[in-house]
Amino acid sequence: MGFLKEFKAFALKGNVMDMAVGVIIGGAFGKIVTSLVNDILMPPIGMLLGNVDFKDLKVNLAALKDAAVSVVNEGVAPSEPVYWNYGAFIQQVVDFAILAFCVFLLVKFVTRLSNLKKKEEEKPAPAPAPAPEPAPTKEEVLLTEIRDLLKEKK
Repeated sequence: MGFLKEFKAFALKGNVMDMAVGVIIGGAFGKIVTSLVNDILMPPIGMLLGNVDFKDLKVNLAALKDAAVSVVNEGVAPSEPVYWNYGAFIQQVVDFAILAFCVFLLVKFVTRLSNLKKKEEEKPAPAPAPAPEPAPTKEEVLLTEIRDLLKEKK
């Protein structure tokens, strides 16, 4: 029973729940960034490079191997195509760069907010206005009059 209680306490901690929400939102944000790269950024870049779709940029490694082998053995049948998809890699690098930049901006924003909050907490509270002195009691007034009279007699 102790193990289950410990697990429940761990799972319901604020940090774990915040992390779970962050992972879920991060996954959704990653899909948005992937769509931004694949559907918005890469098509114009491909158009500038001569109507190239980056997904189609690849090198047929089997053709290179077959060309080298055919020089040595003329009767060898071509092998199955093996592609080196460097266009997909380029898209993933751009995707990562944008995602990393967005995370950097988010962390910078959150850090700035927390610093502002700390500065507000560090400011000393304004000192309360001093309370007005209470009016003297009847005894104090009489004692003051007696003191003044004694001073006059001297």
